[in-house]
Amino acid sequence: MNWPIGIAIYLTVWWTILFAVLPWGVRSQEETDAIVPGTEPGAPVSPLLIKKAIATTVVAAIVFAGIWWAMENVTI
Repeated sequence: MNWPIGIAIYLTVWWTILFAVLPWGVRSQEETDAIVPGTEPGAPVSPLLIKKAIATTVVAAIVFAGIWWAMENVTI
């Protein structure tokens, strides 16, 4: 696998995992009774985006390593 293909695969895996991780632990303003006037009641109180980005990066690296290994070692 060459570098441009590897980067494209990693970014695709990263974004896919990010969309799977985003809903984890999200609580809306309505659920916590902390509605800020002028905002949507369904807006998250604390989205924890940095933690989710770190978790996404770690999981994506593991998944990418598996994909890379399979592309280099498995023959059909």
